[in-house]
Amino acid sequence: MDTSIVALAAGIAIAIAAFGAALGIGMASGKAFDAAARQPEIIGKIQGLLFTAIIFIEATAIYALVVSLLLIFVFK
Repeated sequence: MDTSIVALAAGIAIAIAAFGAALGIGMASGKAFDAAARQPEIIGKIQGLLFTAIIFIEATAIYALVVSLLLIFVFK
């Protein structure tokens, strides 16, 4: 397989995943801030849920990183 095509595919994969993760974290954080502004007494619960959501969102970006590294180093 052509190395330049593999590198392009890896770059596109990680770019799309990073964009999606950034968009997801931004939306989740915005909603968490809105909820905290409406009900400040449950900030601790909102914060725990937000951290859990951010962990899952970042996991998808890490999976894309693993896939792009596999593309680069395995499929030469």
